Amino acid sequence: MAQAPPAYMAIPSTTSTYLNSIGLKYKIAKQQSAVPRKYLTASNSYKRMPPQMCGIIGIYKHEGNANVELYEGLLMLQHRGQDSAGMVTTDWEKFKEYKENGLVKDVFAKQEVMDSMKGSAGIAHVRYPTAGSSSASEAQPFFVNSPLGIYLIHNGNLTNTDDLRELLNSSRSFFNRHLRTDSDSEVLLNILADEVHRAHQRCLQTIGCDPNKMKVEFLFEAGASAMRLMKGAYSCLSLVKGVGLVAFRDPYGIRPLVLGKRPGPKGDDWCIASEDCAFGPIGFTRVRDVEPGEMVIITPEGKMLSKQVAEGRLNPCIFEYIYLARPDSVLNQIPVYNFQLGLGTCLAERIRAKGWELDLICPVPDGSRPAAIQIAAEMGLPYREGLVKNRYVGRTFIMPDQRLREMSVRRKLNAMPVVFEGKNVLLVDDSIVRGTTMSQIVDMVRRAGAKKVYLASASPPVKYPNVYGVDMPTRKEFVAHGLEVDQVCQVLGADGLIYQEVDDLFKVGHALNPNIETFDASCFTGSYVTGDIDDTYLAILEKGRGANRQRSGQKTDLLGKVAVTA
Repeated sequence: MAQAPPAYMAIPSTTSTYLNSIGLKYKIAKQQSAVPRKYLTASNSYKRMPPQMCGIIGIYKHEGNANVELYEGLLMLQHRGQDSAGMVTTDWEKFKEYKENGLVKDVFAKQEVMDSMKGSAGIAHVRYPTAGSSSASEAQPFFVNSPLGIYLIHNGNLTNTDDLRELLNSSRSFFNRHLRTDSDSEVLLNILADEVHRAHQRCLQTIGCDPNKMKVEFLFEAGASAMRLMKGAYSCLSLVKGVGLVAFRDPYGIRPLVLGKRPGPKGDDWCIASEDCAFGPIGFTRVRDVEPGEMVIITPEGKMLSKQVAEGRLNPCIFEYIYLARPDSVLNQIPVYNFQLGLGTCLAERIRAKGWELDLICPVPDGSRPAAIQIAAEMGLPYREGLVKNRYVGRTFIMPDQRLREMSVRRKLNAMPVVFEGKNVLLVDDSIVRGTTMSQIVDMVRRAGAKKVYLASASPPVKYPNVYGVDMPTRKEFVAHGLEVDQVCQVLGADGLIYQEVDDLFKVGHALNPNIETFDASCFTGSYVTGDIDDTYLAILEKGRGANRQRSGQKTDLLGKVAVTA
């Protein structure tokens, strides 16, 4: 006997008088087509919070509190953000929230804070610092009390935030919604909430339904409507009262989101996170990736529901595999470690063709180790760890200020003369973005006695902003911007420089997952998969976010004065 279609299929899609935003929605839809986008000028544009790399995790348990496991999982995602951390838990009657600036271990250091986070389900977030606001008010999760009561956390960045904000602040919104911050994540939450309201009213008007029995269906319908409005990258987790733990991913799957489970006496517990490296320490095993355009709901009873609410086409950000993700993660069925080994194999062929006389291969810790190990193996050269890292200094790339990044480098790494003295050295890094760190490392290695210092980057030259959730806002910041490879080499003070080829990135990725047709490699190619980014957008972005940033290659003293310009 055939089963009845799911309840969410029963909601009519007929037009309702409650769709009072149809004019503005048509405008947004039109802008998302091939028609050139209309931009606000710098003078009247909304203040935009810079995109941020983030880490998110959500846990559902049949019994017991989720707080400790959320904390442990969040520690495993600390590499994705060191600016702030936040958590919300629920017993499905009340929510308990806490967020603050700082590392996970510091934000949740007080026992009374952790003891207060009661509930068998929760979501947690770490944020990456940028040149924008670092206020705790910008930390996630965000909350709206209507409809239902929704908490949301978000990894990624919306690229049509101004249009969506205009919708929410106008009479065309279901409610004229007040936004408390400049965060695109708060905009995203309110767009979702607005669409839940519409689904509720449409159901009442068209079929006279009982809304208390249709909450799950409202979320699925709202997810579909929201994805038609929003552009950019978004992997999201949400707690919705009366619905459950909700996860959804943009139709391009630009940012990762992975589903895991753990068997228990009362049924499977569930975990959803940015990376599956968070699963192991808390006993979860990987099930699959959340698909592009998919929404997953874990109900308060523990039932897992899913629906493809938008047509999806997987175009993951390739920079995740080069730099952002941990090597022990598997994203979109690609082991990050194997991807990085593949980069080493490709790079070794190009290095060999250069004919450099090399004595040893040395990684710039930590992300370049797999590539460097593979290069040494392919070329039959010694692999040596000649740079010792101080693990109590944060990653310079994700420090919010250029001056702090530059001052931090020499505290972060120390070169060993016993390794480098009298040697021709190949330093391997996963990427060379601003050049701040690398130019000083080259100088340190020379001071440690190296005869010659060559450089190899496992990624191609970074020349364009990443608008999908990484703090790469201005082209003028990149050391490779407007320069040939030989010129970049001169700026960095090296004897030779070689970059990975973009085609090699794709070759390695496709070999590991042939089902991925295209990766987003926009920071290398300037081609953005969402199709709504052009020079006008980037120019406005740079005016808003990069006005006070210094170009890579400038050295500053403790007072922030420029000392030397390369």
